[in-house]
Amino acid sequence: MVSVAMSKMGLTGLIFVDPWVKVYGQYYCDVLLSQQMLPAIKRVTVDTFVFQQDSAQAHCARDTIQLLQQETLDFISPDLWLPNSPGLNPVDYKIWGVVQQRVYKCSVSSSTS
Repeated sequence: MVSVAMSKMGLTGLIFVDPWVKVYGQYYCDVLLSQQMLPAIKRVTVDTFVFQQDSAQAHCARDTIQLLQQETLDFISPDLWLPNSPGLNPVDYKIWGVVQQRVYKCSVSSSTS
């Protein structure tokens, strides 16, 4: 899993979840939001942002909603979230650049027998 925040004021770096980590509500709040995502967003936007996410289980957890209501000035409530919003996902556009850099870092050769 990877996250990024995007606004007209800039974007954060990519935030990766370590392999094999199960992202549940408490981990999402304590690690991803509190330690990584919200500080990164605040560095880019200086507290002027609207926070929106999709309906993933960790995003809908009661503790997650409470944290975001306390820590963000503008939080779009879960009843207004789209259940699946692939057209609104800026991560898809950012991640492909990172993948391309990693793939082309080493030369790839193909051999035919």
